[in-house]
Amino acid sequence: MTKAIFHIMVFVGTMCITWAGMTGEEKRKSMYAESKRIVSQYKAVFKAPPSKTPSNTAVDGPLLGNGDLGVTISGPPEAQRFWISKNDFWKLKCQYGASGPRIFGGIDIKIPYLKRAGYLIEQELYPALTIARFTKGDTTVTMLSLVSATDDVVIIELSSTGRAIDVGLSLWAAEGNGARVQSGRQGSKHWVVREFSEGVDIPVGAACAMTQLGTSEPAFKLRSRQKATIVAAVQSSFDSQTFLPDVQKKVANLNARELEELRKKHAAWWQDFWGRSFVEIGDPLIEQRYYLSNYVMASCSRNPHFPPPIFGTWITTDSPGWFGDYHLNYNHMAPFYALYTSNHIEQADPYHSPVLAFMERAKWYARNALNCRGVYYPVGIGPKGIETTRNCGRHAAWHKEKGGLFFGQKSNAAYCVVNVGMRWYHTYDKDYARKLYPFVREVANFWEDYLKLENGRYVIYNDSIHEGSGGGKDFNPLLSLGLVRNVFALAIDMSTALEIDDDRHAKWRDILEHISDFPTQGEPGKKMFRYTERGTPWWNNNTLGIQHIYPAGAIGLDSKPELLELSRNTIRSMNRWIDGNGMNSFFPAAVRVGYDADVILSELRTMIRKVGSPNGFTLRNPHGIENCSIVPNTVNEMLCMSHQDVLRLFPVWPKDKDARFGNLRAVGAFLVSSELKQGQVQYVRIRSEEGRSCTIQNPWRNGNVVVFRNGIEAESVEGARFMLQTRNNEEIYIVPENGTQKVRM
Repeated sequence: MTKAIFHIMVFVGTMCITWAGMTGEEKRKSMYAESKRIVSQYKAVFKAPPSKTPSNTAVDGPLLGNGDLGVTISGPPEAQRFWISKNDFWKLKCQYGASGPRIFGGIDIKIPYLKRAGYLIEQELYPALTIARFTKGDTTVTMLSLVSATDDVVIIELSSTGRAIDVGLSLWAAEGNGARVQSGRQGSKHWVVREFSEGVDIPVGAACAMTQLGTSEPAFKLRSRQKATIVAAVQSSFDSQTFLPDVQKKVANLNARELEELRKKHAAWWQDFWGRSFVEIGDPLIEQRYYLSNYVMASCSRNPHFPPPIFGTWITTDSPGWFGDYHLNYNHMAPFYALYTSNHIEQADPYHSPVLAFMERAKWYARNALNCRGVYYPVGIGPKGIETTRNCGRHAAWHKEKGGLFFGQKSNAAYCVVNVGMRWYHTYDKDYARKLYPFVREVANFWEDYLKLENGRYVIYNDSIHEGSGGGKDFNPLLSLGLVRNVFALAIDMSTALEIDDDRHAKWRDILEHISDFPTQGEPGKKMFRYTERGTPWWNNNTLGIQHIYPAGAIGLDSKPELLELSRNTIRSMNRWIDGNGMNSFFPAAVRVGYDADVILSELRTMIRKVGSPNGFTLRNPHGIENCSIVPNTVNEMLCMSHQDVLRLFPVWPKDKDARFGNLRAVGAFLVSSELKQGQVQYVRIRSEEGRSCTIQNPWRNGNVVVFRNGIEAESVEGARFMLQTRNNEEIYIVPENGTQKVRM
């Protein structure tokens, strides 16, 4: 093949575009068009009113949000309720049972005529519109609603065909639980305030102002072919100290032109969100859940200081389960797992804010409870340094230390490091490293002190693998052994990039080289992992037995064959494909160790059919948003795995099942696109953001491949695995030497 400009043909619909010759803006538009074609096929459909909204745990109503402001809908057609909540609206007090996210209030729309009307709500994931249709006789009322993606504004548009109907409208704030509530009306403008200002560590307030364009009355007649538009603006005291005047001014200034501008910005934001990446696997059930899961995370995670709590933004009571807080023995981490590979970094970045805010208190616990350097985190925390589980009188005395609730687990801080590592390895963003490395170093400090060197190996004493397991005396718990490996590997990598602490690397490498092996049990041929070396051998109702594989990342396809066999045996024995405590780890762990791809996909479909709630949550699972990572994370890993610094295309995917993906994010700060068709990988496209070296498992086995850099043929490589050195923002295309040059987006 002669050196020349390599015109990669990208097919979008019926158009044929030369990718290499396109500008950045043209490439963006092509990605937008392709993601729109795929995502717009899918909706979230509700055919009956929610039965578990409100709820102290996960709600079952339609979910709307912009990453800070959230709305869920409940009620029959004649009494629609829009529950309003906000990520930064908490009762903030360092006391067990006295802190947590709180419901703000809501909007009620009463239409008596619609009693016993037909019920249908459809949420269009692209472009994030919720459309309710209630039909009775010759009359259909349509209710279109959205939470603006770019402003904390709720828009509800009512229209009707058929007879004129009476509509009643009210705005309310939740009362009780020590809250101070105010309300008022000024012409067509209604407003309410809810505040927690007494008996708290940090006062919090919020206000909502609402108006209906075109009328000043709370009750009106909706006539056929007419529209009524209801607009509500929300702010908290963290947004502005003048939150009530601000929302009053906001709604006073909203008119038809301003609303149209908000709608355009809303559509543009969601277009950009969906255009960040795509997958297409020819399986509508899995694809719908893939995009619905990412929709839910986009709707609840964007406020950089207030990540979504355990049930997401959708809080509908003042008594959310587990205080609705950030639980640090996996619940806070799990919702974010898929966002890194799906290239939705903006939604992932709120994760670390409460972890950093709690560092000083965690240092105090390490010094005063365990006489260690570093940080020691309790099981539950809130934002702004709040400790939701402090001074608990309910649990056994040995579950607590110095007023903190730990359940005998020493692993919470190391678990917090997991997502920090995911973010770092997928972006190699040095600004992020400078911000998070001090935390990583403190976790390393803790484990330097807490580990004991005995008989040439580092061991862990008195660390419960499960909450309260082993009477607090578990020895070498499987999960901690995996998490500690991740901590020291990340500390070395981050500090090397920042060119600091090189004098500590020898100690950290010594720990990595001599930390205890993972405990095992069972007879030859059926050998599998034991939960601890001494103490708790097994636990039947969770997936802790594989979390050292995922998310800790201690085992992968480059690991020793005996470790992979142990892993697969353990997964087979556990058989926890439907699980209330860890499906988000179980599925990706199976992928990481090369479990049968057909089995994984079959179990994924079964899980969706049996426990997939229409709104994106899972049925009968009290843990809220944590399972939003299951489907996208599993699919991404099956299509594009970059664990252990090796890029693998379709590594755990049925070779007879066509699939393709665009701009999945890989370890090394690479955006990767590829396609499998009729059992053959067609191409690999890589955009290198940071100019790092990229090791690739040859998709064409040992065959020669041709590498094009920024559209120009550069080199030919061969072998089962090859390494390419890249440059910043370089685009690389790889095809088999005698393969096709026609590449779809």
